[in-house]
Amino acid sequence: MKIFAHVRWLYATLIIFIALTLSIVIFPFFKAPRSQKIAAKFIHFMTGFKIETKGKEDPATQMFLLNHRSDIDIEVMELVTKKELAWVAKKELFDVPFFGLALKLPEDIPVERENKKSLLKLLKDAKERLDKGKTIAIFPEGTRSRSQKMLPFKNGAKIIADKYKLRVQPVVLIGTAECYDIKTFSYTPRTMRAVFLDSFIADEKNENWLKELRVKMQQVYDEESLKQS
Repeated sequence: MKIFAHVRWLYATLIIFIALTLSIVIFPFFKAPRSQKIAAKFIHFMTGFKIETKGKEDPATQMFLLNHRSDIDIEVMELVTKKELAWVAKKELFDVPFFGLALKLPEDIPVERENKKSLLKLLKDAKERLDKGKTIAIFPEGTRSRSQKMLPFKNGAKIIADKYKLRVQPVVLIGTAECYDIKTFSYTPRTMRAVFLDSFIADEKNENWLKELRVKMQQVYDEESLKQS
């Protein structure tokens, strides 16, 4: 019944808020990435969802590209990799009281979408994180998709990957919106899946690799969603 899904959503949202608080409080003691991993494990334990993985993570990956349908996508990715992730997110989120601190402490990367001058800062910030051994994590759609069709991929990920010739690994997340959906205010504990595709070195000579990747990720999403339904 919908009422129970709404109640579960309120509970899950409270747990996520507590986990954010936890990540901030313990950061001086555990630093990144342990603070983020502990917070993600807390959400996992308290909300009862499950995660399956398919494919293998490439230890040499420098950038993950993920589809985005749910606010729980970040926690899922934090749980399926031991890597220290530097998430690229809208600058406005860094200005939100409290929530912004949870982004600033682990040195996530702010981006201003409509500001062309911010591209230089984005490249500089990405290089700094890479030099520290962090792995860049980006939702190339730029925002959550409201349907099972991925939105067009924005070019920021390609610019960074091409500039530094990064090893990129796409990850397709399945079932996250069906688990935690802010649009319908519903939460249903279920098994989600993270599918690791083959990694590759970004090639600036191929102007279409990001568009081609979106097509491939969509195909994987459609195929895996049918298996899970």
